[in-house]
Amino acid sequence: MSEAIVLRGDAAVAPRILAVVNQKGGVGKTTTAINLATALAACQKKVLVIDLDPQGNASTGLGVPRNNRENDSYSVLIGASPISEAITATDVPRLSIVPSSVHLSGAEIELVTMEDREFRLREALVRHLAAGRNTYDYILIDCPPSLGLLTLNALVAADAVLVPLQCEFYALEGLSQLMRTIERIRQAINPDLEIQGVVLTMFDRRNNLSLAVAEDVREHFGDKVYRTVIPRNVRISEAPSHGLPVIVYDMRCIGSQAYIHLASEVMKRERSIAA
Repeated sequence: MSEAIVLRGDAAVAPRILAVVNQKGGVGKTTTAINLATALAACQKKVLVIDLDPQGNASTGLGVPRNNRENDSYSVLIGASPISEAITATDVPRLSIVPSSVHLSGAEIELVTMEDREFRLREALVRHLAAGRNTYDYILIDCPPSLGLLTLNALVAADAVLVPLQCEFYALEGLSQLMRTIERIRQAINPDLEIQGVVLTMFDRRNNLSLAVAEDVREHFGDKVYRTVIPRNVRISEAPSHGLPVIVYDMRCIGSQAYIHLASEVMKRERSIAA
């Protein structure tokens, strides 16, 4: 595995790999992945999204039809296809995706008996980079709402973790569990894994609970929490039904503007890390 670490650490060829993770469903994880990716692409960055969620919502949200997913993240994980054959262009300039399909739902079981089961995605990415095929500045991995082998593969492959966190009562409890998992992975497998940041989603300034949760999260995690918050916004909810990121669907809405500001924060943090 040392070769993989060296290749991923070469800033001249390697993209920055961010895993978008939360084991709880319905927190805006996929929405954040596709709209952050779109905002980064709008900032002239070349971006690849890897859809590791069997539900395939990131693929649908970026307009990839289900009948156009022959080579997908499942085939990459089991070694049937290289990443280069699974990459699918989207209608957003500079943004591509490795789509998910229904086959990925069985991957958790199949991976159990495979050699180096936690390293399947990382090894596929290393082979892709070693072949000189990288043209991306960022790779965003959209994870399923669990801490199983699919999410583990993402965390082993990633340079950093971005955590969408819904402003609700049990938010901190779930986040603490995720942080313990990340720390175990850092100690055992991927010592370079960082917390890129925590983004508050579905935020309603009129709701006292949202304000209280935001205050608690910032108290516990300090500067790791982005200043940008993603508001509740009907346009964000509507956009996936049209197969579009909200930034394309309605660039002027408050949800789109929030994701543009989030992309700016992410890039600023990345520059400070590189420095």
